[in-house]
Amino acid sequence: MKNRNMNLVNRMAAPTPKWFRIARNIGLGLTAVGGALVAAPVVLPAAVISIGGYLLLGGTILGAVSQTAVSSEEYGEKSGKNRGKSGEDPDQEAVK
Repeated sequence: MKNRNMNLVNRMAAPTPKWFRIARNIGLGLTAVGGALVAAPVVLPAAVISIGGYLLLGGTILGAVSQTAVSSEEYGEKSGKNRGKSGEDPDQEAVK
């Protein structure tokens, strides 16, 4: 069994599953739009600046949470996919 104790740096450096990469990119887009609204050089209504702040916060949280997701295969869990002819874990085959 693999070590399940991953610190934050290892988790951030591990491969991210496809769905979470999409969610991370959406979060980055929301953060960019929110930052542009908050830092606009023209006078905007308070409601628009408030919405920009919420977009900034939501996009940042979505991006950070999505980046820390690790696929179950990388984390040490077995998936339903076939693993060759024998169907056993490759780590167990190496021990034999």
